[in-house]
Amino acid sequence: MSAGEQAPVRVLIVDDDALVRAGLSMILGGVPDVRVVGEAADGAEVPAAVEAYAPDVVLMDIRMPRVDGLTATEALRAAADPPEVLVLTTFDADEQVLRALRAGAGGFLLKDTPPAEIVRAVRRVAAGEATLSPAVTRKLITHVTVVGTPSGPDPRRQRALRLLDGLTAREREVALALGQGRTNAEISAELFMSVATVKAYVSRLLTKLALNNRVQVALLVHDAGLV
Repeated sequence: MSAGEQAPVRVLIVDDDALVRAGLSMILGGVPDVRVVGEAADGAEVPAAVEAYAPDVVLMDIRMPRVDGLTATEALRAAADPPEVLVLTTFDADEQVLRALRAGAGGFLLKDTPPAEIVRAVRRVAAGEATLSPAVTRKLITHVTVVGTPSGPDPRRQRALRLLDGLTAREREVALALGQGRTNAEISAELFMSVATVKAYVSRLLTKLALNNRVQVALLVHDAGLV
């Protein structure tokens, strides 16, 4: 690798279906700036695989026979200096997806996602730019609205509102934009600030709210009922 050239994104594929692993390896293996460094067939194998292969991104299936991807994601993201996690799922697993995102997963892919979109998602997550597509965001917002409005006070909503009340007006604007699934470039255009300034605000939000990534900020905004 020449001076100034970026190292490829290192990816670990975790799925109990050998055909899925092979398909993902084929898709990602043909991309010069992405390298598949290893595979695992169950969540139980993830800690050892992460230690052995040092991936930047883990593509994590949800349904696996021994240790499911949600449990594996929670354990992985709780460890020191964890890799990013991109969850593989289907639309009938909304509640599970929310659990994974709350645990710190950078986003999720549907298993029928076109190859080019898979590559873009891996790059975004590796760069800390994990964002949900508008269609996926709408579906998650609907789910959060359904599960987050029980009779009586909602502790999750109260906690979210309390945390967001501690933000400055500008920080709150950026948080709301993240809740709407906006990218840094879109936030820059909407709020008339540079992309570098947007990134600084996102970093400040993560520190202030004690969150792992921008998707968790979006979920907090959804919990508060602000989008």
